[in-house]
Amino acid sequence: MSFDTFVVVDWSGASKPSPAKPSKDAIWIGIAREGGVEASYHRTRADATDTLATLFETERDAGRRVLAGFDFPFAYPKGFAEALTGTPGPLRLWEALAARIEDAPDNANNRFQVAAELNDLFPGIGPFWGCPETFDDPRLPSKGTRRDGHGMPERRTCDATPGAQTVWKLYTTGSVGSQALLGIPRLQALRARFGADLSVRPFEQHDTPITLVELFPSLIAKTVAALAEPDEIKDRAQVRILAGALRALDPQQLDAMTREGDAVEGWILGLGHEETLIRAAHRAFPQPSEAPMPSDPDSPLLPPRLRDDCFAMPQGVSWVPVDEALAKLRAALSPVTGTTTIATARAAGRVLAANVAAKRSNPPMPNSAVDGYGFAHAATGSGVQRLPLVAGRAAAGQPYADAVPSGDAVRILTGAILPEGVDTVVLEEDTNTDGTTVVFDGPLKPRANTRKAGEDMAAGDLALRKGRRLRAPDLALASALGIAELPVHRPLRVGVLSTGDEIIASPDLPAAPHQIWDANRPMLLSLAQGWHYEPVDLGHVGDDAEDIAERLHEGAREADVILTSGGASAGDEDHVSALLRARGTLSSWRIALKPGRPLALAMWEGVPVFGLPGNPVAALVCALIFARPALSLLSGAGWTEPQGFTVPAAFQKRKKPGRREYLRARLNEDGAAEVFSSEGSGRISGLSWADGLVELPDGALEVTPGTPVRYIPYASFGLV
Repeated sequence: MSFDTFVVVDWSGASKPSPAKPSKDAIWIGIAREGGVEASYHRTRADATDTLATLFETERDAGRRVLAGFDFPFAYPKGFAEALTGTPGPLRLWEALAARIEDAPDNANNRFQVAAELNDLFPGIGPFWGCPETFDDPRLPSKGTRRDGHGMPERRTCDATPGAQTVWKLYTTGSVGSQALLGIPRLQALRARFGADLSVRPFEQHDTPITLVELFPSLIAKTVAALAEPDEIKDRAQVRILAGALRALDPQQLDAMTREGDAVEGWILGLGHEETLIRAAHRAFPQPSEAPMPSDPDSPLLPPRLRDDCFAMPQGVSWVPVDEALAKLRAALSPVTGTTTIATARAAGRVLAANVAAKRSNPPMPNSAVDGYGFAHAATGSGVQRLPLVAGRAAAGQPYADAVPSGDAVRILTGAILPEGVDTVVLEEDTNTDGTTVVFDGPLKPRANTRKAGEDMAAGDLALRKGRRLRAPDLALASALGIAELPVHRPLRVGVLSTGDEIIASPDLPAAPHQIWDANRPMLLSLAQGWHYEPVDLGHVGDDAEDIAERLHEGAREADVILTSGGASAGDEDHVSALLRARGTLSSWRIALKPGRPLALAMWEGVPVFGLPGNPVAALVCALIFARPALSLLSGAGWTEPQGFTVPAAFQKRKKPGRREYLRARLNEDGAAEVFSSEGSGRISGLSWADGLVELPDGALEVTPGTPVRYIPYASFGLV
């Protein structure tokens, strides 16, 4: 689905109309459409709602689709909607809030009273907080401290970003809670007015003339500041620039972004795609003599660009052995992605951009490794030990507050901090007790069954090393060490383009006998995604130099590196290599390997291009052997080498010297490597049949059943 009109609204939770003169902290509406971008100022929520309703009606009746983004939460943390309405559905909550909120045309409203009443539905002190001194109701605390017992999470998952405010906050700076309480009923009124013509994503996935999304301009705050007009009011700049950025995005990519997120808690459009929004904003509002665009709002400089001659081979080199080609490639490349800082919880799959040290020790204090009884070792000896028990116990999260007298013992559970006076713990199974005394056989070793502070990691120790691709265990470690944010590289954007008149772009299109369906593009896009990169589908073009050039221009704008398939050799119809030679900087590498000799490496408008063979078998082998380690280095994760192991062959082959060969293979039940029945590079079924590759060395080799060969599983190439 594509949109025609893009609306961004900076909402307000004020109780009085904004000044007559346009100002900040009011309601601004940005609109981007075919005629350009505009922004309007609105003093009240009623005026803004009427303006939006008229706009939506006009665009719908003209057959144009509208995407409207609002800068307040569309939902609350899990559990709130169900507590209020009996169902987790957020849109049922919209209806419930609309029935409670009274919002007059002059912005006078009852939000604090409603919040107090909602708090009353929960045990303890309810989740909402924040109000002026003039509002005197004990059910609504004026500050967000000492609230407990209500059972609601403090934030939604998508609010775990630096600087994000909790939706429960209703007063003073950053009170998005008031914006939500007063904004959701207004959106519910629009839902009632437009009915089936309006949907709210990600809660509703169907296509409608009007689509509402949650969208925070602060995602690209630094870019907004850089592109704002002189002395422009910040709120006006935000809606104007972000509306233009949405219009500049690829329609399919934008549509996919609107569908992301949790069906209960919702999502902030663009979260995780900040770099994409930034680039779109710069395309929408190009600046005169603009310096190279920052790759991230928190990174003012891009890494140095690759040299145009970085792929050049020495004079006189014809056939390049695989190892030499890999070494040359490794020396020529460097990271091209900028850096940012994101919440640890969202960092899975990202590449760490700097070393990270432990903020505190783990464990932070000495604690018990078992359930049992703790005491001072010096007060015990050999034989039967009888120690009186002090009242109370020590548990994880519930420390024993007093000191344990020497000669006494305390009940202690696994993970509990050792109370003062305790340095040793006896295992519960080795004791007997009547509730007042504990007995066990001595002696015990000093500090038995205890963990020292920092025995896992001490404060200041190196926890995670730069260049590491972060996995779930890494996030567990960072979280345990109190590291809430991590410096990471922006995901590498990998453009994929297939070429050739014989290629039909999609299997849902008809193919004549002389045509074939595109196998390379879905294969390479899947590889990029599986390697944790951001795939950019550049589509398919025929053997037309101008069409190919236009797609390469697009790729240079949207991607950090481009993979092409087909046309990489030197024949009459090899238009990719011819075009790269004429307009780019091409080095055609003739690699001594089978399959996949031709590998076109070039720079196009400062972006590296890997011209892979058109044959899918050769394209996959070249992608695994050459593109994978190169892309890893470009992404900031460093050069990767596949891990193979030696197994007996379950086949026979006489190999000639001169080229390294990769055979499609899998292990049989005896652990021996069997190879596909045909080495023909046109047999695509062998790629699916195989679980890996057998690598045969450059020299001559006679392989018979039982001969040791090197087997590299697909998983070692990151192909899962």
